[in-house]
Amino acid sequence: MATKNSSVSASKRSKTASPKLQTARGRSLMKGLIEFQEFLEGKRQLVVHHYDVPDPVDVRAIRERSGLSQVEFARRFAISPRTLQDWEQRRREPDSAIRAYLTVIDRNPTAVQKALARASAPIRSSR
Repeated sequence: MATKNSSVSASKRSKTASPKLQTARGRSLMKGLIEFQEFLEGKRQLVVHHYDVPDPVDVRAIRERSGLSQVEFARRFAISPRTLQDWEQRRREPDSAIRAYLTVIDRNPTAVQKALARASAPIRSSR
């Protein structure tokens, strides 16, 4: 049976495990925690990244400009018909990646169709 003291020492050992015993993910997490601690102590400046998130899109207008029904649009662009309905009726809002995808569909639907056709084409053997 483990005593309280042995569990404490095991906990201390895990905090000081050598880098060779840590996984890559563990080393990355430890590095991040050390950087954050240095930031809190005023010893480090953190790098800030800014990303532009696509503006909200009018899904119904995009689909209508395509001239396709909801079912046709959903099938052509690999979107669930139910999800498309939810977006058009504003019950749900597409996330930023989908807003970007819908923007590309609106601006260049042919490129999207070509890319999707290549993605679903069977892989041919070179033998």
